Amino acid sequence: MESGVGSNLNERHGVFKDESWFSQFRNGSNPWMARYVYALIFLVSNLLAWAVRDYGHNAFPEMEKLKNCHGGRGCLGAGGVLRVSLGCFAFYFVMFVSTAGTPRLYNCRDSWHSGWWSAKIGLWIALTVTSFLLPSFMIQIYGEIAHFGAGVFLLVQLVSVISFITWLNDCCQLDKNAERCHIHVMLLATAAYVICIVGIIMMYIWYAPEPSCLLNISFITWTLVLLQLMTSVSLHPKVNAGFLTPGLMGLYVVFICCEPAGENCNRKAEASNKTDWLTIISFVVALLAMVIATFSTGIDSQCFQFRKKETPAEDALPYGYGFFHFVFATGAMYFAMLLIGWNTHHTIKKWTIDVGWTSTWVRIVNEWLAICVYLWMLVAPVILRCRQTSEPA
Repeated sequence: MESGVGSNLNERHGVFKDESWFSQFRNGSNPWMARYVYALIFLVSNLLAWAVRDYGHNAFPEMEKLKNCHGGRGCLGAGGVLRVSLGCFAFYFVMFVSTAGTPRLYNCRDSWHSGWWSAKIGLWIALTVTSFLLPSFMIQIYGEIAHFGAGVFLLVQLVSVISFITWLNDCCQLDKNAERCHIHVMLLATAAYVICIVGIIMMYIWYAPEPSCLLNISFITWTLVLLQLMTSVSLHPKVNAGFLTPGLMGLYVVFICCEPAGENCNRKAEASNKTDWLTIISFVVALLAMVIATFSTGIDSQCFQFRKKETPAEDALPYGYGFFHFVFATGAMYFAMLLIGWNTHHTIKKWTIDVGWTSTWVRIVNEWLAICVYLWMLVAPVILRCRQTSEPA
């Protein structure tokens, strides 16, 4: 039995090495390349949702004739974004159900995940088209559920980010890497803090130009205070977690708090009322960042494995297929919320993403939650050690 698995492994490795990337794609023999195809499908869904939202009336006039579209109102704009999102979600949910619990390579579910692209692309197109034939009340129900699904995605992404920062810090603190990484850690941490401070200063300039912008001022000031709190707790003698992790976490929370709302308190919005090249570049960067975040989170299933990690077997999966598709399914709900501003009744301008007060509060709550999780991660080992030492006494 073991010799059979070993020969399969050698054959598989030979396929990776000898075949071209197109042959591997066609034959479904490379699960590492398959993830890029899924990310491409996800990106195309994002672009289609944006096109339906911003240019639907001109690009898809036929939709206005559909019975369920009510003259285009139910299939274009926010309704169109939700329908594209539903088709994308349904596709990745089907993939999640069909690949969850895949035990190892070389079985039918592994082949289904890495191959059968004609059938899967056809399934994705069919589900997307079907979503435009559903009645509007079902789309509204999906829109309400998508709020929850997008929140799940943000939570999974948060755990993945903190796991990566912790892993990077642990690697730098290993005895064999300590001396070699010392200068790199200093430079990286210093750069992170400088970017955080510059980002906070720019937010004060862009989003708090007047003393009347009290809410924006409070959001930005709290971000600065919490950055200092994370650094102080991390450098406390009992914690001694260093200054790299709070610096990287600072980058994450400053990025989340990057754009408070309020048009009267937003100099960037005043400067970009017209669709210029800077607005377009910002939108494209935000869209690509969302796809990359979904992709990187999807292959990080190990951060949710709470049991002790063991040496992987020869036929072990390179990443969790079910978790990968689950993240993309919730990511489909997340991109819908970003494109409609987390509000189905909110009018979104062209070439904008994640705007409005609802989006602002979602980002702020996510920022506070990230800081709470990070601080608990620092303090929990100290509390547990204190309890263990006090129990014998």
